[in-house]
Amino acid sequence: MKLSRPAKRQPPETIVALIDVVFFMLVFFMLIGRMDATAPFDVSPPTAQTGADMPSGGTTISLSALGELAIDGAPVADDALNEVMANRLRDTSETLVRINAHRETELRHVLPLISRIEALGAEEVVLVVTPETTPPVQ
Repeated sequence: MKLSRPAKRQPPETIVALIDVVFFMLVFFMLIGRMDATAPFDVSPPTAQTGADMPSGGTTISLSALGELAIDGAPVADDALNEVMANRLRDTSETLVRINAHRETELRHVLPLISRIEALGAEEVVLVVTPETTPPVQ
């Protein structure tokens, strides 16, 4: 009785090499690609002026972290702000308004306030900032 050996099967191709190549490509494109949207034109972010004196005159609007308002130190309700500021801008020749917002104030409170003040006739709106202090070099 003659026994025949079964035909030798070819080993299956491994995909380990392919996985390595795909992984290296993924890392490569992550390193060279930009993850944020870019503008179709040149955008230069503004720089804060530090060390410059604050402009004198005008009105100071203070804004708390919770969105509470005060004009020159006197609390004012949000719905009364337009009337009070319109009267101030009309009665004085000063069209400068400084906004002194708490550092934890959300931007959703600051930006609409700037728009409202500009719509009332303020020609210059200045945001009060505190310069970043660097620790002393040792």
